[in-house]
Amino acid sequence: MADGILMNTWEDLEPATIGALRDFQMLGRVAKVPVYPIGPLARPVGPSVPRNHVLNWLQKQPNESVIYVSFGSGGTLSSDQMTELAWGLELSKQRFIWVVRPPIDNDASGAFFNLADGSEGAQKFLPEGFLARTREVGLVVPMWAPQAEILAHPSTGGFLSHCGWNSTLESITNGVPMIAWPLYAEQSMNAAMLTEELGVAVRPKTSASERVVSRAEIEMMVRKIMEDEEGFEIRKRVKELKYSGEKALRSKGGSSYNSLSQIAKHCEHSLHFQKAKAQGA
Repeated sequence: MADGILMNTWEDLEPATIGALRDFQMLGRVAKVPVYPIGPLARPVGPSVPRNHVLNWLQKQPNESVIYVSFGSGGTLSSDQMTELAWGLELSKQRFIWVVRPPIDNDASGAFFNLADGSEGAQKFLPEGFLARTREVGLVVPMWAPQAEILAHPSTGGFLSHCGWNSTLESITNGVPMIAWPLYAEQSMNAAMLTEELGVAVRPKTSASERVVSRAEIEMMVRKIMEDEEGFEIRKRVKELKYSGEKALRSKGGSSYNSLSQIAKHCEHSLHFQKAKAQGA
């Protein structure tokens, strides 16, 4: 009984998907009402988050030199995978911010149901000596970090992400290339789009949910994003998408602005119709 579907995306980001949803001739089509792409909508960076030690540390780093590592609100790694990720970051010799949660084996979304707050210290879950060896280049943050502010910061140059849609949009709208590391739900589809269609991310050769990604492969992906020639091309493409998203929201011709205008006209027409119907009754 809906009159329409609002999508947090924009025409130039997903033209094939949006076109398919609008295809009234498509057998068994999903969307039986108009589809309105109105994005990208992401939480703006503002004064609501006070300066903290994470942002203060980031402020001291060179431009686009830090890779941010986070698996979202519920994403967790196994103990073995956490060890390999730690070694991969260390071997890459790149600056990093890593949001660490206690490992949970065999449950990639386990942080949604785990009451642990990480107060026992990340050193319990990481390779011996890791924190000391990476003290000059890395920052390990227990449980949570101000992600929108980190991705918007000029010192951030890459994002190792679970590819949840909010994180994906926050990365693209800030022009930050990604390492796609999907864990559950729709994240594999998002990762495929980012790597195969848009070319703004790299990913492990096989699914991280099926095997432990080795430290060597993690090192390679981090270096590719942060310092290799291929990474510069990926960075260029994601910045082009950033500007595309800004254009979509712009008034006077932006595709998402136009979608919102169509919704307003549709609502106005519906109200007039309902009013006339009520008066006729």
